[in-house]
Amino acid sequence: MPRLSRKSRKSKPRRAWLGYLLLGGLSFGAITVYDNRTPRNVEDICKIFGDRRDWYRAAKKSEERWGTPTHIQLAIIHQESSFRFNAKPPRSKLLGFIPWKRKSNAYGFAQALDSTWVRYKNDTGRQSADRDDFDDAIDFIGWYTDLSDKLAGISKWDPYNQYLAYHEGQAGWLRGTYEEKSWLKKSARRVDRRAKEWWAQLQGCEADLNLYWWRF
Repeated sequence: MPRLSRKSRKSKPRRAWLGYLLLGGLSFGAITVYDNRTPRNVEDICKIFGDRRDWYRAAKKSEERWGTPTHIQLAIIHQESSFRFNAKPPRSKLLGFIPWKRKSNAYGFAQALDSTWVRYKNDTGRQSADRDDFDDAIDFIGWYTDLSDKLAGISKWDPYNQYLAYHEGQAGWLRGTYEEKSWLKKSARRVDRRAKEWWAQLQGCEADLNLYWWRF
């Protein structure tokens, strides 16, 4: 058996370790990198799911788990982020023109607050859930609307009041904190209107989506 030169004995382990590091990096990347491509058309639910069949699969899983209809879950996400995975609240202005602090730490598809997201992970056991992962974000919507049903008696088929509770919290909704917020009620009406439109749209494409969703 030929002996390795001193140079060869040193370089071979280095190459091996380099290979392990590269493979490890690729493995970790496969776990943490998501396909966050925004659908080309975010106004038509059939086109959203036609473009992102994986989103339809995630939405159906959340609906089956929590009972909130797909079109209502998606209407809330649309209102919160327009399907931008890294959405954040706009910054306030110091002296009217200097970018300053954000009004909250909301982040991601569902614009979930840090504290609420921690509660979601603890309640569901999904400790690796991320706010910029659509699958986790829509499951969060299902979980939150289920809480609103249990704690405040809001039907999961009521997008208007579900959105008000989503924004104000169940306790805030029960106290009627939204009553003096005309802008919030306007947003809730927008969610309600979009949810109804998307329900009607789904009647024409859901049969086709159901045929193939499990393949994606």
